[in-house]
Amino acid sequence: MSKSVILFFLFSFSGIFAQTVKITGNVKSSDSRNLAGVNVFLDVNKKQMQVVTDSSGNFSENVSSGELLIKIDHLDYISKKINFNIISDTVISIVLEKDISHLKEVIISNEKKSGIKNLSGGKLSFNLKELNAVPTLLGTTDVIKLLQLTPGVQNSGDANGYLYVRGGDPGHNAILYNGTPVYGMSHLLGIFPFYNADHIKSVEFDKSSSNAKYGGRLSSTTLLLPNKNIPSEFSIQGNVGILASQLTLAVPVDDKTGFYISGRKTYIDEIVGPILKSGSNNDVQNMKYGFSDANITFLSQVSKKNLFSITAFFSADELKIKDENLALKTSLKWSNFTVSPSLTTTFSPKVSMSNSVYFSQYSNDLHMEQATIRFGVSSYVKDFGFTNAVNFSIHNIPFESGLQYAYHDLQPQKVDVENLTTIDNYSQRKIDANEAAIFINAKPKLFENLSADLGLRINYYTSGSDSYVHFQPRVVMNYSANEKYSFYASYNRQYQYLSLITTSSVGIPTDFWIASSNGIKPQLSNEFSVGSNQNITRNFSSSFGGFYRSMKNLLEYPYGITQFNEITTLKNDLYVGKGNAYGFEMMLKKSNGKFTGWLSYTLSWSERNFDELNNGKTYFAKYDRRHNLSVVGMYDLNAKWNFGITQIFGSGNRFTMPTSWYFVNNNPVKEYSGYNNAQMPNYIRTDLSANYYFIKTAKKESALNFSIYNTFNVSNPIYVVLDVEVNENKDKVVVKQEEKVLYRILPSVSWRFKF
Repeated sequence: MSKSVILFFLFSFSGIFAQTVKITGNVKSSDSRNLAGVNVFLDVNKKQMQVVTDSSGNFSENVSSGELLIKIDHLDYISKKINFNIISDTVISIVLEKDISHLKEVIISNEKKSGIKNLSGGKLSFNLKELNAVPTLLGTTDVIKLLQLTPGVQNSGDANGYLYVRGGDPGHNAILYNGTPVYGMSHLLGIFPFYNADHIKSVEFDKSSSNAKYGGRLSSTTLLLPNKNIPSEFSIQGNVGILASQLTLAVPVDDKTGFYISGRKTYIDEIVGPILKSGSNNDVQNMKYGFSDANITFLSQVSKKNLFSITAFFSADELKIKDENLALKTSLKWSNFTVSPSLTTTFSPKVSMSNSVYFSQYSNDLHMEQATIRFGVSSYVKDFGFTNAVNFSIHNIPFESGLQYAYHDLQPQKVDVENLTTIDNYSQRKIDANEAAIFINAKPKLFENLSADLGLRINYYTSGSDSYVHFQPRVVMNYSANEKYSFYASYNRQYQYLSLITTSSVGIPTDFWIASSNGIKPQLSNEFSVGSNQNITRNFSSSFGGFYRSMKNLLEYPYGITQFNEITTLKNDLYVGKGNAYGFEMMLKKSNGKFTGWLSYTLSWSERNFDELNNGKTYFAKYDRRHNLSVVGMYDLNAKWNFGITQIFGSGNRFTMPTSWYFVNNNPVKEYSGYNNAQMPNYIRTDLSANYYFIKTAKKESALNFSIYNTFNVSNPIYVVLDVEVNENKDKVVVKQEEKVLYRILPSVSWRFKF
């Protein structure tokens, strides 16, 4: 390591300025909710700086001793100023009051709120409660579809609950429910919201996964954070619709213990069948589908310094199809289960520690019967893990460090085939793997307006005879020019040991997970990004950014299901290649007034290179979608009505299409010019929603939601089928292209309540 690098780290991790002190604070609302994304302006000795509260409402900054003025600004709350003389390290708690108006004994809350906030390094924070006007099918906020409306995230189209972030594969994204990985991703191909937004307090989305605490994915990290405030009184809220219903209870046991419990259930057996066959010529005579899920969060303040919690998530889906004309019976089941007890200990205002263990399981099972043949394919992935994290400071520089361990148990596709005379059972080899990591993050202040988020993650991974040690640095530099303009630049190195193998262009639940083993190397990514945030006015803000990502050891599986023979192995069946992705992102937000919303646009390229595909030449990836545009608008007409609209445009997915046909022994033969040489039609969708409120206060709510998904009934195909026919003289090939559409316009009505 060069002297300059050594001097840089010594400079970064030491007390740079003499006579500096640390101001540490927490910002809460008047109802004791921690407020994330609050702008805190610090003015000491006529030097100004800005910090933003994290997901727990905390902030910290190093300042010179002297007269300190703190300004706290939040669109939903009354601004506050605090002035005092700071001479030593200080801890402060700040409570903000709601910005409300009183008129003739009727309280009118200020509903012009920002549901999305920009955090440092290009990360985003979502307040789901403030986004209930965004149109969704069930009238409840859909976390995955919200993420697809933001820069850098490509719309995945219909029949897909996956995320495509910055040109990566769908399996490159980590979704953590209270720190526990969730491997299943959707209800019925993404039609219905997968996560119950009533049970989730907030969402943090990091497109680059720049926090060293999180690893194991090449692309993004999404944190789903349940409520960690012990309920002070009993409350009930939910949603009753024509397709599904949900219910959430907040139950205090005593002043130090309480829990939240949620459940959802669908009753759409008679509805989903016509929806699914609306764009198909297949005569599906009997189709049944159902899903249910549940969440629970138990909280107990066991002592003044210790908070104990248990969070759990469960989901189950089943799709049955019966066609007597084909003598066909099909059953597809998939489920998720996670549970995580944790203990958070606060030793002092400067030192805290959290410890948690978790279990996560995802499984799917496809069973088919046709005439005398029975066919089954199934897979699962199980995780058992432990996470430790300690927050502390050295020389007034905040640190977070800890260690993690995970045991992975995977069964890739297991196949059973049975007919009247033979039974053939074949399973891809089960994989066991161990993964351990230590991490450290630091946030030094380098200069007056320049700060850094520095992190290092060291992973040790072993499975069978394969073992790896990987160093993964994370660097984010933040420069704040003034209260209106800030800039960032980042570099992240990621390794991924568990990989999702997709078997089709849509996200069907038969996709399966494998682990690096027996010569299958971990995937690797290096990402560079730059960007800026601008507070144009009190109402308008914008962000711009660009990224470049290089990827190695990418995996491609050319078979729809596992091969039926005893000698094949995953290593022989998988193609290994490389890729890169790059693009430009922008977002314009309006966060105040009767009309709020945002515009998001992404221009990106995603390329792949596999020796076995396209004659070894570079080609566009399946997930390459050049343009992605999303416009979201929410309008508060009055205290009774608000409206929402979503307009989406996305370039079509890539796929491979024959370019010519010729005859061999009177049989038509297809000829291809290149891999992924064709593109699906552009994806266009307009959604509308309206909410009518019978009651709307801080503690009570009763509202009707009217939503229309794909309002203008645009046909967005999920794949294309090519039928090749030969004329009677067998001298001409006739090619017919048929676009398969899963669903078109989908209206819904639901009643949302809270008491």
